Amino acid sequence: MTNVLPTADPWPALRVADWADTRETLHMWTQIVGKVRLALAPMVNHWWQVAFYVSARGLTTSAIPGRRTFDMEFDFVDHQLRLRTTAGAVETVALEAKPVADFYRETMAALERAGVDVSILARPVEVEVAIPFAEDRTHTAYDPAHAHAFWGQLVQASRVLNEFRSRFIGKVSPVHFFWGGMDMAVTRFSGRTAPVHPGTTPNCPDWVMTEGYSHELSSAGFWPGGDGEGMFYAYAYPEPPGFSDHPVPAGAYSPEWQQFLLPYETVRTAADPDALLLGFLQSTYEAAALHGDWDRAALEDDPARRAGPR
Repeated sequence: MTNVLPTADPWPALRVADWADTRETLHMWTQIVGKVRLALAPMVNHWWQVAFYVSARGLTTSAIPGRRTFDMEFDFVDHQLRLRTTAGAVETVALEAKPVADFYRETMAALERAGVDVSILARPVEVEVAIPFAEDRTHTAYDPAHAHAFWGQLVQASRVLNEFRSRFIGKVSPVHFFWGGMDMAVTRFSGRTAPVHPGTTPNCPDWVMTEGYSHELSSAGFWPGGDGEGMFYAYAYPEPPGFSDHPVPAGAYSPEWQQFLLPYETVRTAADPDALLLGFLQSTYEAAALHGDWDRAALEDDPARRAGPR
């Protein structure tokens, strides 16, 4: 019998309110693993070294250097945190309903068994209430179907954001998942330095934000929060005059959030989700580049041309 594969991955529906408890628990779990990477990976501009990446099964740290190189992956198919080292060790921690305190203890024990020596600042960042991981028995929920659907959202967001990223030859970040804010982003840079960022992020030192926003940028991504099914967003730092009034065919500027927002559900239910989202990404980038006087001729190029014969 011939296996018939689907022509494309679906854009999954997942209402924020339906998985809020799982989301909050998973946020804390990703912070634990993210802090392991933060503790061992060499510093890269704007904290790029701490982020995760979408994989064919979930979210991965990619290879983390140390006395023994290893990686860690949230597998949202088999629902395991999988740890693998270059020495051949494989350790797993079950992704199931349990307190953050238990997940923290099990994860640190798995690292120790695998021969990974690491110490982390064991409390969350960028959240209003920062319960130390070892004491957190408040966040206990984990619904496998919801976690799998969330990963499906990230698969789609990452795919389109990577296509958008390919159009830029200036300094541009990878498409990566930041566990602090629990969002996926790609960021383009004009090449100029920026005013010192004011900080003010909850439980996050101002100097962290100063490094993250040290250079003029246009950033866009996906956040699985807010209302509905989450939001695609786009903003500029510093925001140039005229940015908020720039015509954007999809989405709208939010004065409260100081960024353009496009509901995930609007994209998911569109006749051509990719085209709608790419239009939003391109137009919001142009809002930053045009009003911020970026050198677009030096920063942009056609990926199809670059892939052709030399």
